[in-house]
Formats: sequence, structure tokens, C-alpha cells
Amino acid sequence: MTAAAATQERRAREYETIFIMRANADTKQAEKVLDRVRDVIGGRQAKLLEIDNWGRRKLAYEIEKALRGVFVYVRFAGYEDLVRELERNLGLMDEVLRFQTVLISPHVDLSAYEVEDDRLKFGELEPAEDDEEPGLAQRLGLVDRPKPDYSADEGSGAEGDEDDDSVEDDAGLQKPDSEEEAS
Repeated sequence: MTAAAATQERRAREYETIFIMRANADTKQAEKVLDRVRDVIGGRQAKLLEIDNWGRRKLAYEIEKALRGVFVYVRFAGYEDLVRELERNLGLMDEVLRFQTVLISPHVDLSAYEVEDDRLKFGELEPAEDDEEPGLAQRLGLVDRPKPDYSADEGSGAEGDEDDDSVEDDAGLQKPDSEEEAS
């Protein structure tokens, strides 16, 4: 290692990460993931600045057969090696479907950040909806859909009198039953 490299000061940067957890995740599972995020950030002399629960949302496309997910936003400041370690840990967790980290500011002073405790609370997840995701058989069309109820329309009958002996052709025009009516 050269003398210039040894004296070079590490630069802190500000990042934001958004990760998506499975839709059936509960608050306990979300806290487990966030505890791992807190441990990684704390172990790398970095500062966790904000955690925001965006809730359950529909995904733009199917990810690992999931159509919905729990979105979580995390903002933090740290050094270059932090992002690699955080993403490695998120990738190892089964609850996490996807994650994306973006650099917000390339040069920050870690000592300048004052973090409010209420910005680091995750909050409760709303309960999962019952009809959130259709099963594989429904998605493939193997299960019959509920058929519409036409019983309300049955009593109305065809337009006009039911006693009328005329017959309609394909165009909906009435034809006389006999030749006598035609003349």
C-alpha cells in the first residue's frame, strides 16, 4: 500500500434503498429484515437516517410468482463497502423479493447528521387482504370463474307480445308465418 493510499480519507456517501418483501409478510418478519439492515449499517460505522413503510402494493410485473409486495424505504449514510454488504444480506433473506440502492449524495459528513428516533420506526403492517393473489390454477384458467346470474333477465322475455305467431329472421325483421299474411 502506498503512502498516498494510506493517507487517503474514506468518503462517506448518502444512499437510499427500497426493498420489496413478500405480500404475506407480517410485522414480525419485517422487523427481522430491518434488524438485519440495522446490524449491517451499525457494524460499518454508518448512520441509519430513515425507515419508511410504504405498505402493500401491486407489483408492476410478477416477481417469483408474486403479484403484490410490501415496499420499504431506507435512507442511510456510510462508506463504499456498506452497500455491497447490505445488498448481500438482503439477497440472502427469503422474505425479500427485490432491492435497489441509489446514491443520493457522493460527499457527506457523517457527524453532521442528527437522526430523530421517530423516523427510524417501522410501524405496523396492515393485514393482508384475503383475495390478494389468485392461485396458480386460477391464473392458468383451470378453475371456472363464477358464472354471471341471468335469472333477473329471464322474466323479461323477448320484445313484443309472446302470443305473436310471427318469426324473426337473422336480421331481426319479422317474417309472416304464412303466405296469406304476406299478400
